Amino acid sequence: MIAVITTILERIANLSRRQKQAIVLMLDMVICIQSIWIAYSLRIGVWIYWDLAIQKIVLAALLTMIPVFYFVGVYNAIFRYAGSGMMKTLVRAFIFYTVPMVVLFSIIGIAGVPRTIGILQPIIFFIMVGFSRVMARYLMIDLLGRSRFGGPVKSVLIYGAGNAGQQLAASMRSEPAMALRGYIDDDRRLDGQKLDGDKVFWSGNLEEVIHKHGVSDILLALPNISRKKRRAIVDQIQQFKVHVQTLPNMKEIMDGKVSFNDIRELDIEDLLGREPVAPNELLLGRTIVGKTVMVTGAGGSIGSELCRQIVKFGAHKLILFERSEFSLYAIETELRKYVADHNIDNIEIIPVLGSVADADRLAEVFAFWHPDTVFHAAAYKHVPLVEANPVEGIRNNILGTYEMAYAAHIAKVSDFILISTDKAVRPTNVMGATKRGAEQIVQALAEESETRFSMVRFGNVLGSSGSVVPLFRQQIQAGGPITLTHKDVTRYFMTIPEAAQLVIQAGGMAKGGEVFVLDMGKSVRIMDLAKTMVQLSGLTIRDKSTPDGDIEIVEIGLRPGEKLYEELIIGNDPQSTVHNRIMMARESHLGQDSLAKLLNEFQKCRNSEEAVRLLKELVPEFEHERDNVKVEKVS
Repeated sequence: MIAVITTILERIANLSRRQKQAIVLMLDMVICIQSIWIAYSLRIGVWIYWDLAIQKIVLAALLTMIPVFYFVGVYNAIFRYAGSGMMKTLVRAFIFYTVPMVVLFSIIGIAGVPRTIGILQPIIFFIMVGFSRVMARYLMIDLLGRSRFGGPVKSVLIYGAGNAGQQLAASMRSEPAMALRGYIDDDRRLDGQKLDGDKVFWSGNLEEVIHKHGVSDILLALPNISRKKRRAIVDQIQQFKVHVQTLPNMKEIMDGKVSFNDIRELDIEDLLGREPVAPNELLLGRTIVGKTVMVTGAGGSIGSELCRQIVKFGAHKLILFERSEFSLYAIETELRKYVADHNIDNIEIIPVLGSVADADRLAEVFAFWHPDTVFHAAAYKHVPLVEANPVEGIRNNILGTYEMAYAAHIAKVSDFILISTDKAVRPTNVMGATKRGAEQIVQALAEESETRFSMVRFGNVLGSSGSVVPLFRQQIQAGGPITLTHKDVTRYFMTIPEAAQLVIQAGGMAKGGEVFVLDMGKSVRIMDLAKTMVQLSGLTIRDKSTPDGDIEIVEIGLRPGEKLYEELIIGNDPQSTVHNRIMMARESHLGQDSLAKLLNEFQKCRNSEEAVRLLKELVPEFEHERDNVKVEKVS
């Protein structure tokens, strides 16, 4: 029987929109006639199938129903999305339908027709039409949809019995792979209540509800809560084997309406990121507003976010300097779309291909565009790759920074901000040493230049190309194992938008020669990060205590030059600034004569071992094991 119904529904589903509307109209006409028969028979007290009075009522009802339903939009609704919106449309339609029926039969009166028909028939008709829509939704989604889907159905709870949760539930009803079991809410007063027919459970009974209903997924419909509160909720959930997903922040939902398509994986950024701090508008404006701003490495993780923020904060011109053609195209396209979508017409976006190590190209760019502010984000940052290719790392990170800073000095640029890294502090790898070398170049130029040179040093940013987060996510999706260099490794983390905004504000405080250090919060143990990501995916850790778990975590040993933990300041005397998340340090550097001599030797160097030796002269605190150096071939 179900197979026959499903076949019929399949045929209906494949009809054109006009054909479907015609079918629904005919069904409504049949229901209208049935409601008249029921109302008339109930009023008379006996079942009368047809007489002259029924004929009069049918004629009046159909002549009223058809135009009213059409103009109100009853037949524009899609049954599979039947919900509160469709019911509101039906209520409006029946108000307009009931008024003429009451006037005609109850007030004016028609011979042979009881006056109560004008009220009784619309009520019965409304109930029957509403029931037909609910049944249609069930048949199209719960029966036909699941038949088409053919896969297992997930038992889902929505965490948050508010407006967002209600909208999400309504959207979910069109998802055949999802079966809503109810809502979870922290308000104990709502326990046992119903929202659109689905039960609300108190969060204190979460374990019992999960086991009772076989819940496999929990959707967080709490777009406006703080990260601290979100973290507390996830800590409560992650002890159970359930897959956790979330709605983004309400600001990220463009039209303010929530749908199932807005659901995304619960990124670790949602948990590690801190509460945003309102930016200091004066600091943002000093180096950005109304100025020509140049960003090197504009297509990279930090560079691209700096560009997004600069566009928002009102720069006059933005020069995107990038050596990768594809990366430059991607960020230019994104920014032009943003500018068009937000009607920003006072900024010029200038894409420039080039290398920071090309002095002639830099001189051309500075002479033609005259930038006021430069954010130097271009660098090789992948520790193992730079470790295996020290000569190229030096060319790009040290010599490239020198050429860039010197060009800015000659062009009398107002502000030059170098983007540095926590790996520059007491470095144990080539990449960190090259970044500390770049810092010293900027420090030396700051002593003699009209340009305000400064540096901003911070740790790992979540979601960057070198972050462990996307790597762990890929490994989990592949079924494991997760590869971890050491169980005790810790790292600082910060979201890319927060880092970029703090970099701009730090640049606004510069007077020349400062090393600004961003407050990264507490360091995170990478082993704990990996376990959390596994549990948030609804999976379990496979280890000695749980050999039947889903994902194994394997230690593969520290990579060449990798440290167990990172530092942000070489000395022990960081100074506070006007911004509570930006500290300042003044650190020593080589003299200009020694620096110039080493730069000249770097220019001629083509040997990896010699490059490392020179790095140790430039950065005396650089502790590097020669056994970890792999000789690169240089043509």
